Amino acid sequence: MIDDIIKVLPKLNAFRARNSVDFKTIKNAESRLNLAFADEFSRYIESFGVASCYGHEFTGICKSSRLNVVDVTISERANNPDVPNDWYVIEQANIDGIVIWQNQKGEIFQTQPYCDSIKIANSIVEYITLI
Repeated sequence: MIDDIIKVLPKLNAFRARNSVDFKTIKNAESRLNLAFADEFSRYIESFGVASCYGHEFTGICKSSRLNVVDVTISERANNPDVPNDWYVIEQANIDGIVIWQNQKGEIFQTQPYCDSIKIANSIVEYITLI
């Protein structure tokens, strides 16, 4: 069983979060991206809006286009046209063009220019244990 992201994130070093987001706003973001978020990501957004830990900033739903999952995903889809339509960005590493994505099943992938995408984790919680 996957550890609950809502319990794991607040225990991490330098954890910071913004505001919770309501269900209607989450559904609106999904609609704009024409996909459904993984349950884990929806729970994360509903509880925290957007968050950071260990010096990593994760996308979510907020006013900052730099961290807003909709804005970042639309931008990165243009840069990564081979990415499946059910993937959305959870983190821009801002190192060597590395982008971390999640699919609707909750799996985590990494893309980098001129490289094939690779699966790196089965969930955000698992990904966090790797960083």
